[in-house]
Amino acid sequence: MENTTQQEIARRRTFAIISHPDAGKTTLTEKLLFLGGAIHKAGEVKGKAGSKAAMSDWMSMEQERGISITSSVMQIEHKGLHINLLDTPGHKDFSEDTYRTLTAADSAVMLLDVAKGVEAQTKKLYEVCRYRKLPIFSFINKLDRDGKVPLELLDEVESTLNMSCYPVTWPLGIGGTFKGLYHRHTKEFHWYQIKDGELLSEVYQLSGPEDKKLEEIVDDQGLIEQFREDLELLEVALGEFSEEDFLTGKVSPLTWGSAKYLFGVDLFLDLFADYAPAPQPRDGGNGPVDPQDKDFTGFVFKVQANMDKRHRDRVAFIRICSGKFERGMKVQNTRLGREVRLAYANQLMAQDRETADIAYAGDIVGINDTGNFLVGDSVSTGKKVKYPQLPRFSPELFAKIRKRDMSKRKQLEKGLSQMSEEGTIQLFYDPFIGIQDPVIGVVGELQFEVLLHRLKEEYNLELELQRSSFSVARWPRTKEDVAYEGDIKGNMTTLVDTHGEKVVLLDKEWDLQWA
Repeated sequence: MENTTQQEIARRRTFAIISHPDAGKTTLTEKLLFLGGAIHKAGEVKGKAGSKAAMSDWMSMEQERGISITSSVMQIEHKGLHINLLDTPGHKDFSEDTYRTLTAADSAVMLLDVAKGVEAQTKKLYEVCRYRKLPIFSFINKLDRDGKVPLELLDEVESTLNMSCYPVTWPLGIGGTFKGLYHRHTKEFHWYQIKDGELLSEVYQLSGPEDKKLEEIVDDQGLIEQFREDLELLEVALGEFSEEDFLTGKVSPLTWGSAKYLFGVDLFLDLFADYAPAPQPRDGGNGPVDPQDKDFTGFVFKVQANMDKRHRDRVAFIRICSGKFERGMKVQNTRLGREVRLAYANQLMAQDRETADIAYAGDIVGINDTGNFLVGDSVSTGKKVKYPQLPRFSPELFAKIRKRDMSKRKQLEKGLSQMSEEGTIQLFYDPFIGIQDPVIGVVGELQFEVLLHRLKEEYNLELELQRSSFSVARWPRTKEDVAYEGDIKGNMTTLVDTHGEKVVLLDKEWDLQWA
């Protein structure tokens, strides 16, 4: 492999942000894009008329509500590194999209609200990262607001997640008393003040926490004494930071800040650049695939339709696992067993795109797709690879379409098929009738809202849903488990999914013993 390719792969860093809703994830993403030079003005997400929509939230429903519904891919440059940032939905109803996106990341950033600590969705996503052995950075946000006592919050994070944290920065005060951050490695104190809604800040070099210069900077002896006591406890309890322990998931380097006011975000980004791992070998089905291998390989972790409504496009997101991508190259699609040409490729900034002529292991490319790719597909130029299957969640809510316009049957079928292939919904139907009258399954209530909104917005379809009593979907392990009938048997219905696999729908888990 040529030296340039090796060097480019070595400077790739790909990470995802995980958090509970309202922890400030989209705001943090915007500020990272601003610091990385990807946008010229960092806009705050408010979800109200007249406010600036988030760069990472491109779908109209995201912009209206101020929430992330689908994962986005963005790139920044920092300290000589090319960083791919994966912004994921925080809402539990879109966990499947988030879980799939995490398979494309090499590390993760866990974002916590200083007032709320570890919340339910954060804990679930943390467990996924731990299962995948992803190194995790931690960022405690919203220091400009009142919140939990820092040492108590640190203890909560460690005990709740059974994870060791290593605070690299430490706050002096919090909320209304917040005066700044101390960097334990550089011994710099980053002073902070909000005046007339604007951030004022300055950096002071100290000899350590006991430096008397601190009294000249902060006029509150009680806060200073508490700050020094905290740091003394940390020094005794933590010892030195171990990069090996971080890369093996044993410890999470932790920083504090306020994404809203862009305070402490630069310190996190510097820390990330110093310690985040480059692309690592991945299981290709016949052994590990090294990112520095000359053969191009990758997998599709996401499919998204109608990112550009003018062209009714469909984009397959490919995580490059090894080698070098070149536009127009031919690759083997392992599932199809044939060659596919990657003619139209883009690197994406939410819905904005730029033609990608070349990309490297660690990068994400968006391929304009006419239907060749499904989520989970593996592609390669050399020996056949089959990267691990991506998670598929069992739906818990079900419905059918009512009040349909039969003259728009084709639009409806296309819209449902597209969103099924994306993973937004799952479709089940009687094999003898076809997809004309499917049962729609979702993981969470908000997915039904997204479905109706997008069918109206993207396909001009005004529809209503009729909810079903089903709450359980199970895929039989063998063909003999369930008769291929599509008939209702009491509280059980046998249908097929879009892959042609039989699936059993039941009213409740208890019905399984009678199935």
